[in-house]
Formats: sequence, C-alpha cells, structure tokens
Amino acid sequence: MPRVLLGLGAALGFLGVAAGAFGAHALRAKLPEERLASFRTGAEYQLWHALATIAAGLVATRWSTDWAVAAGLCFVVGVVLFSGSLYVLAITGKRAWGAVTPIGGLAFLAGWALLVVAAIVA
Repeated sequence: MPRVLLGLGAALGFLGVAAGAFGAHALRAKLPEERLASFRTGAEYQLWHALATIAAGLVATRWSTDWAVAAGLCFVVGVVLFSGSLYVLAITGKRAWGAVTPIGGLAFLAGWALLVVAAIVA
C-alpha cells in the first residue's frame, strides 16, 4: 500500500499542476475573479496534499505503519472532496458544491492528525 500512496501522490501532483495551468490560462478570461480564486485554492490544496500523500507513503515504507497509510488515504479523499468540489463550484457556479468542501477539509485534518500519530508510534 505505501507504493500505491506514492503513485497516488505523484498522480495528484501531476493533476494539480495541470489544474493550476488550466485555471491560469483557460479559465482566467471565462470566470469571475471569485470563482477563479476558488479554483486556484483547489489547485493549491491539491498540490500540498499530493506532497503530503507522498510523505505518508514514504513514512509507511520506512516504518511500516498503518497510521501513515490511513493518513495518506485521508489526504487522497480530502483532495477529491475539497479540491474537487471547488473545481466543480468554480466551473459550474453551483454554490451547493460548497457544502462538500468542508468534508474534504475534515479529511485533510484527519490525515494530518494520523500522520502525527504515525510519527509518534514509529
């Protein structure tokens, strides 16, 4: 599973860079600034948590801890829910997607807490 996290983190990083470029170039002239800012926030958090997913995979590889694996999975879920909802909100303008964003934020927080536990028990 640690290698899966490394691969997922790398894929999230690749897609985060692509999303950032898409927002900066393709969406800049098409979206109002508020929605473009939401898109940028999604890409930024995706990139940070792609790195966090890779870190969790490396911790799990080095110390073979299920806590780190759980942390990495939380980061992946967080990216899908947090960043994904911001992308959809920005592109469609449907504000209901904003209700999903905090759930992704909670997944991020859970991931960081689990990574702390992984570091303590390793």
